[in-house]
Amino acid sequence: MARPREFDEEAVVRAARERFWDAGYAATSMTDLSEATGVGKTSLYGAFGDKHALFMRIFDEYSTGAVKSAEAELDGSDAGAFERIRAYLLANASGSAGNPRGCLLARGTSELANADPEVAARAKCAYEGLSAVFARAVEGAQRAGDLDPSTDPRAVGDLILAVHRGTEALGRGGAEEPALRTLVETFLASLRSR
Repeated sequence: MARPREFDEEAVVRAARERFWDAGYAATSMTDLSEATGVGKTSLYGAFGDKHALFMRIFDEYSTGAVKSAEAELDGSDAGAFERIRAYLLANASGSAGNPRGCLLARGTSELANADPEVAARAKCAYEGLSAVFARAVEGAQRAGDLDPSTDPRAVGDLILAVHRGTEALGRGGAEEPALRTLVETFLASLRSR
């Protein structure tokens, strides 16, 4: 009979996520993960498999959570759809300014997607999910009369995703909050003027 685990699995996953997020995948060893989690390497292997399997669990949970979080913030009545888009992008701009960590989804994608088909597929799924959430919000704003109904909601959803990801990348690179907020407001004004 297998012994019960002597650690809180979710706490270990959170600690491992923080380590991957801070250092990246390649710069994180199983020894690093053992030190970060307080769990021996043998136990980590037994519970999660190898480093890649643990990273994919973390990456998948984070990616799924990013889409669910966007849904929670953007879904709602048509009347408030444009303001929800605006608030979402401005909050991202504020959170991205001077934040060298950035988003784990973006970090993992940029580090691994070109060499790891599993990461690439998961990232693609997450980005498509985010774009679909943004497109639904655009459709709501169109029905409310806040955005031009002739624009393609899917194309605008992709643009919102690009601004969201671009704002974060600029923040990681040292862009300050006022500049990022101006970028967002300029983008949103361009949507209204179409």
